[in-house]
Amino acid sequence: MPTPHYGLPRYRVIADELRQRIESGVIPPGALLPTESALTAEFRASRGTVRQAIAVLREEGLAVTEHGRGTTARPDVPGQTREQQGEPETRQRKVAADPELAALFGIETGATLISHERVYRHNGVVESVVRSYRLQRPGP
Repeated sequence: MPTPHYGLPRYRVIADELRQRIESGVIPPGALLPTESALTAEFRASRGTVRQAIAVLREEGLAVTEHGRGTTARPDVPGQTREQQGEPETRQRKVAADPELAALFGIETGATLISHERVYRHNGVVESVVRSYRLQRPGP
């Protein structure tokens, strides 16, 4: 847990730590930030405090939150300000878990996962591709 910064509101301390991680590349451009639950445990803060910290990062253009997908570090595109950067292409599809993914998720090989892929382009050239997986939620 980071050292407390006396005199600053707790959410600012958390936002400062996350900002440092994003700017230093510990959380690379386009990568998911830790979940609210993980951040509440790490910083020993309430969910509301963590949400305030993430809101600060969104206001600064360092993070983007997508409903149902989570919060990602905003991708840096050389030569463009954050306002000039376009939104990534997103794709979602069902995939069968290969042995490595199955081991990571603790599921059987071949079980269904949802693959989310974001493609970031600059002047029509692919700069980065960020792929994440999640378990398929059981239907009603």
